[in-house]
Amino acid sequence: MSGISILMYHQVGSFSDIRTHRASYCDIGRFRAQMRALHLLRIPVISMSDAARALRGESPMPHRAVVLTFDDGCRNFRDNALPVLEQYGFPSIVYAIAGLVGGTADWLAESGHETPPLMTWDELRDISRRGVEIGSHSLHHIHLAEHDANVQAEQMVQSKALLEHELGLPVPHMCYPYGSHDLLTLEAAETAGYSTGVTCQRGAATAKFDRLALPRKAISFGDDTFGFLWKLFMKDAAKGQPVARPRGNVSLS
Repeated sequence: MSGISILMYHQVGSFSDIRTHRASYCDIGRFRAQMRALHLLRIPVISMSDAARALRGESPMPHRAVVLTFDDGCRNFRDNALPVLEQYGFPSIVYAIAGLVGGTADWLAESGHETPPLMTWDELRDISRRGVEIGSHSLHHIHLAEHDANVQAEQMVQSKALLEHELGLPVPHMCYPYGSHDLLTLEAAETAGYSTGVTCQRGAATAKFDRLALPRKAISFGDDTFGFLWKLFMKDAAKGQPVARPRGNVSLS
């Protein structure tokens, strides 16, 4: 495993058999086993801010490091994932949808899935005090690359401003909903003041990647511990080539 493996999670909990959008779900039992594997193998789990410093060359690149990211800000992160992370002392980042805080993940209804509650501002403040970084997942969870430069800029700027106002903390990290991004997206993220942006492109992040278009590795509903470790050590060995200001959508399958 070269570079930094930025792992992508969404919901963590107990779910019935999931046949579509499997990368949006992780069984809590498997999540516990995955975190235990990281602990037993002594794989460094670092924060997104520490990863950004390493990718900028401001600190040594840690060997085989992992970053744990959680999209959307579902309440089941706080209820299910966070206690496990705290057990091992693992840092993490939650990408919150600033304009939907306290609402529900309504976009999942389009595919017949339940719409879980999203954390409230008080809950986001609580997990922040407990050491979780909060990043932006846009203002309204839209496919950014399907919109013009003005809309993309509004989604970037307004979400950052709202999160920083409510949390009282800087928000330097961005996650593009659905992985949808193009050149305008990256330019908007840079102008808005983000230092990193993560996509759904598969691969490990290295210093050769544009830091506003970092790849991740999706952990899916079907990943047992073996599959989890395979993604860390084996999968994407020939994928995730370094990119700079890529054009086009890179969407989660």
